[in-house]
Amino acid sequence: MSTTLWSTLAPPAPPTEPLRGERTADVAIVGAGYSGLSTALHLAEAGASAVVLEADEIGSGASGRNNGQVIPTLTRHDPDAIQKRYGEPWGGRFLKLLVGSADLVYERIRRHGMDCDGVQNGWIQPAHSPGRVNLARRRVEQWAKHGAPVEFLERDRLTELTGISGYHGGWLNRSGGHVNPLALARGLARAALSAGAVIHERSPAIGLVADRGAWRVTTPDGAVRARRVLLATAAYTDDVAPDLKRSIVPVRAYQMATRPLGDNLRKLILAGNHAVSDTRMDLRFFHYDRAGRLVSGGSLALPVMAEERMTRQVARRLAQAFPELGEPSFDFLWSGLIGMTPDRLPRIYRLADGIHAWIGCNGRGVALATALGRDMAALLRGAPEADMPLPVTAPEPIFAQALLAKLGRAALPYYRWRDSREIG
Repeated sequence: MSTTLWSTLAPPAPPTEPLRGERTADVAIVGAGYSGLSTALHLAEAGASAVVLEADEIGSGASGRNNGQVIPTLTRHDPDAIQKRYGEPWGGRFLKLLVGSADLVYERIRRHGMDCDGVQNGWIQPAHSPGRVNLARRRVEQWAKHGAPVEFLERDRLTELTGISGYHGGWLNRSGGHVNPLALARGLARAALSAGAVIHERSPAIGLVADRGAWRVTTPDGAVRARRVLLATAAYTDDVAPDLKRSIVPVRAYQMATRPLGDNLRKLILAGNHAVSDTRMDLRFFHYDRAGRLVSGGSLALPVMAEERMTRQVARRLAQAFPELGEPSFDFLWSGLIGMTPDRLPRIYRLADGIHAWIGCNGRGVALATALGRDMAALLRGAPEADMPLPVTAPEPIFAQALLAKLGRAALPYYRWRDSREIG
């Protein structure tokens, strides 16, 4: 795995070995990110045997490469829209999961003593235009109805909390925050191992076949036979599950971290140590790491001269948001894939009897994936599909998936145009 900010700050991963030979388990899990590790932890705590197979290292995909914000919402869909989309019982169940998702992350951190720089000071979404202030008010009203600890922020209050004077208001969800995401993944792995789960790194799944009423997941040097299988590979899904691979759009996102800021600047910039991401379609987002670096990032329509262009873009945005910062210098730049769905909603899939997956974090994976691990563990232990927080369906392959991924990147200029004119 290439060097990221998080890999320089995270405690070492727990020791594991590649799979060699044959094993049996109640559940085989492919992928050692938040989804797979949280599911394995909940399975082990319930007394079920779980074996996790990871092609690379624990947290080497999106779970260890993301920005680290813990956000208990979806990117675009608000409670009323979620309720309308799913109806009952799923709308109410899924909203309950979302409302409690960040709290579950921090409860796990505390319970298992995870050294992952977990800060639960809240997540703030500033409104970048007067029209988005109305959106912030609606979001506060809707989330409050479902028990979320939310608060509308007038312009002056927002500036006081963030140090940014260019926004028109916004809202705060007190249950959100930020973490070192790779350290969280390693902490979940350590907790799952302590509870009795087994993890094999450097053990890519290269085959998945039916085997006398169970499933056999093969790796280059071994195999796991299990009655149930979870594919927790998201944007990094390969040809072992072709239908699942075609049901998601992988989108590359870039993350950056400045040099550590001095105490004088930290008193002016994000003094409350909140996580911040705004209402733009071409998102702007910021928070601190434990050393006082500002962590931010963005996306590019074309990956040409990516490092140079990303550095200029993020430097410009940080200077606009925080004039006191001057021209920022950066210590780190890295990237990774986000698992997107066309409608920005997650899915729980049944690929065959005994094989399930969920996809579509859409940039909200830290809280959502960790929380869904609890429900996926229940499903894999035999809970009815009808009891899940989302409908369980067959995979929905996306027509012209590769073209859609390119069109998604090409839409960035349009998003920026919309952002510059957004008034309602």
